[in-house]
Amino acid sequence: MAEQQEPFADVELLDDGFSIPELKWRELVFVGALRAEGDGWVRDPSRPLPPFRIPDLFPAGARFRVERQGARVVVRAETS
Repeated sequence: MAEQQEPFADVELLDDGFSIPELKWRELVFVGALRAEGDGWVRDPSRPLPPFRIPDLFPAGARFRVERQGARVVVRAETS
């Protein structure tokens, strides 16, 4: 029987985005769920995304800007 992963809960909502621990960000990049594209990041829907307690943080097709702040990474959706 497959072990079910608990949804990741260490997400801090901000006025213009959210932040997650840098280690979690590195995991998302390592598994290929997020990939660099130009000077931003995009969600690769063909790769698994670990579950988050807050849904739809990384919608498919959205572009993101990322900024490290201490031990966390601030993620902001790009707007057209």
